[in-house]
Amino acid sequence: MTQHSKGTALITGASSGIGAIYADRLARRGYDLILVARNSARLNELAKRLTDETGRAVEVVAADLGNKADLGRVEQILQADASITLLVNNAGVGATAPLLASDVDKMEEMIALNVNALTRLTYAAVPGFVARGTGAIINIASIVGIAPELLNGVYGGSKAFVLAITLSLQKELADKNIRIQAVLPGATATDFWGIAGTPLEHVPSEIVMPAEDMVDAALAGFDLGERITIPSLPDAADWETYEAARQKLMPHLSRSVPAARYRAAIR
Repeated sequence: MTQHSKGTALITGASSGIGAIYADRLARRGYDLILVARNSARLNELAKRLTDETGRAVEVVAADLGNKADLGRVEQILQADASITLLVNNAGVGATAPLLASDVDKMEEMIALNVNALTRLTYAAVPGFVARGTGAIINIASIVGIAPELLNGVYGGSKAFVLAITLSLQKELADKNIRIQAVLPGATATDFWGIAGTPLEHVPSEIVMPAEDMVDAALAGFDLGERITIPSLPDAADWETYEAARQKLMPHLSRSVPAARYRAAIR
């Protein structure tokens, strides 16, 4: 059944896994869609199914966000299409091997997608959102953004960037009626693991969440107004404690003199 449109959601990495599930859930919530990914066949198949099942308008954009020209095409869509009310920055790749077993060129490609593309798409979307007085961005980060020791350090660093830019934008845009949510999934049952170098069957099942459950929890967090959503965290107070400790540090991070414990050594 066709619903009143909530605007258009542009979703990156939409051909499978988390992105495809977001597409399904958002279409059923009343969003028209712009689906972005490299695999045009999968995108077209998903678009047809969602249009048939929900009646929403679904546009497909085949693009490799690691390619500057393709990324530029998606930026132009975000800048020009005033119907877009939601950007889901989901596209990304991971790695599980340690530094000494990693190809630095592959790490550079990861940074280009996980950091550069997300940054440019965010920069493309936000001015229009501000001008229209409404809009939202959902950034798919990872728990390794706060626990980089768990997997490859470059991957963790790229997701720490996603968390950092989210926190910064939340402050910067607080009075602009723009919502920014970061989602920090733990291990999720998608093809991420095989691509990253560790087959899913080698990951302990007790830490792996079905992708559908992860997205549903993330959207529930969005509905609750959460700025940071960790779908598997049992007690939200644990994040609040973590955040309170971070805030306590802030007044002491930049001062005119070294801390007392260093001054004695300096003398």
